[in-house]
Amino acid sequence: MTKTFKVIVNGGPELAVDAIEGTLLEALEKHQLEMHYHCRSGFCGACRTKLNSGQVRYTTEPLAYVRKGDILPCCCVPESDLDIEH
Repeated sequence: MTKTFKVIVNGGPELAVDAIEGTLLEALEKHQLEMHYHCRSGFCGACRTKLNSGQVRYTTEPLAYVRKGDILPCCCVPESDLDIEH
């Protein structure tokens, strides 16, 4: 069963993201969006992204500090439609 959500990045067009197919970072890369990252595991915080609206679930608890209103796409999946800025 798929869980497909709409993701808007930097006010751009809606992207269809399937939460079962991997992390948000992997989904954005599949859509040819360049994201800054290093560790891919929530350790460094390099992929920190502003979450304007929506909900995510962390597949791995991030070790990097995550401010309120931010997410780490390398270790989360969408739980709803998202509006993000990176």
